Amino acid sequence: MDELYFLTAREAKRLLLSSGKVRLNLDLRKTNRTFEIERDGEGFVFPDGTRVERDVIERIARDEGSVYFIRNGVYKAAIAGEHFYKLVPTIPPTIEINGIRMHRTKDVNPLQDTRNKVNAVKPKEGETVLDTCMGLGYTAIEAAKRGAYVITVEKDPNVLELARINPWSRELFTGGKIQIIRGDASEVVKKFRPGSFDAVIHDPPRFSLAGHLYSEEFYRELYRVLKPGGRLFHYVGNPGKKYRRKDLQKGVMERLRKAGFVGVRRVEEALGVVARKPEKEKDKD
Repeated sequence: MDELYFLTAREAKRLLLSSGKVRLNLDLRKTNRTFEIERDGEGFVFPDGTRVERDVIERIARDEGSVYFIRNGVYKAAIAGEHFYKLVPTIPPTIEINGIRMHRTKDVNPLQDTRNKVNAVKPKEGETVLDTCMGLGYTAIEAAKRGAYVITVEKDPNVLELARINPWSRELFTGGKIQIIRGDASEVVKKFRPGSFDAVIHDPPRFSLAGHLYSEEFYRELYRVLKPGGRLFHYVGNPGKKYRRKDLQKGVMERLRKAGFVGVRRVEEALGVVARKPEKEKDKD
């Protein structure tokens, strides 16, 4: 893919305040790299030669909640279909589906949110990790940075397309230590051999959207594909909130134990639960 240049309201406002040339970061602050943007009458010329009119820049400057990119024209990083998907200009970006953000962005940025989840299972050099729900791939990228080989699963082609656009997701496609599988995790996991993984990071959509990924049946599959002693982290969400008057974390923990997991406990900083597969079947909590 040709290099894309990204604009948010922040960069657009800087352009509008400039009287001549201005240097801007155009990769959503993934790096410190900057480019020189030139004024051309009532327009602005970007590094690939694309000229963007002032009224377009003014529109972007008013849109605080979206990401735009330039590739022979200006486009919003959004996809409309059965659902509405868009990148949100947090740093790093998160993805929003029908107005619901896929990362925590209050009191923590998506990168720290990711690190909290990965820290719960502490992948090591040479281990194999299953990331059940890829999203923008930050979990897979973080685990790979720690030396693990990662298999990550994504069901939604629209999410995959936004990951391909997002500069913070680039290592998914270039790092060499991450394999992406298209499909529903509940079906994909059945194809793995027993004991294939040292760790599983399970960060599913909310229960109302993907209840089958919170089922005892699915947990038994995760148990099966883990090696003896393998670790699981399961993101559940805010432990202070209840779903239909039920404590969702408590229900998750009960089903994990029924599936055979031990050491099941809450991890408050990651808003989830950790568990492990016994080294031997006789192991108890």
